[in-house]
Amino acid sequence: MSGEPVFVTGGTGYLGSVLIEALLARGYPVHALARRGSEARLPRGAQAVIGNALESETFAAAIPARASMVHFVGTPHPNPSKAAEFTRVDLGSIRATANAAKHAHASHIVYVSVAHPAPVMHAYIAARVEGEALVAATGIAATILRPWYVLGTGASLANRPHAALRALAAHSCDARVGATARARHAHADRRRARSRHRESAALGCAHCRSARDHAGGPLTRAARSDKVCRCVGTSPARRESPGHRAQPRRTT
Repeated sequence: MSGEPVFVTGGTGYLGSVLIEALLARGYPVHALARRGSEARLPRGAQAVIGNALESETFAAAIPARASMVHFVGTPHPNPSKAAEFTRVDLGSIRATANAAKHAHASHIVYVSVAHPAPVMHAYIAARVEGEALVAATGIAATILRPWYVLGTGASLANRPHAALRALAAHSCDARVGATARARHAHADRRRARSRHRESAALGCAHCRSARDHAGGPLTRAARSDKVCRCVGTSPARRESPGHRAQPRRTT
């Protein structure tokens, strides 16, 4: 299949841009849809197609015959408050892509949907499920991807899944799902607490390096110099005096 054209929508996003780079590295000619003014954000080597992802007539004619189409357009940072955007952007864009694919006699459609059923994000799931139906209705061979969660550039591995677990724990209609989410949420809390403790310990006093041995609790870097170190019972200034005898550094 190497060398066959690929048409990508959402090519400036963190999924689309990585895929385009991988395709180009493997010798695929890539055509990528972009809004006017954002074409410079496409990976070098991709052929920019200026158009509106919600209007098939603005880009259908630029799709090479028998191309594979990969659809990545969607509402950024989806959450339950964006239900209207899911209908306008997520569903509207896949409708336009499906129509354009039929017009161009595309050979394959790859659509990134979402895992379902799920106890949260009902409007988002509904838009994606309807999008899957639109792809199926084209009669074109298709691959549907249903990830639970996607982390992109700049995402915090510690915080984003943590937020998802919190949402499941709070809103799940399935008692088993809710209980599992609450348990995992608690486990994530404990892991984050241990991580914070290790960070605080690394910012202990210059003598013993242990935040546990200081009056006032864990130290921050800014507060390190004015705390009293219990490991020697003296202030940092006293420890530096010629007559002060330092205690051995703790290793625990």
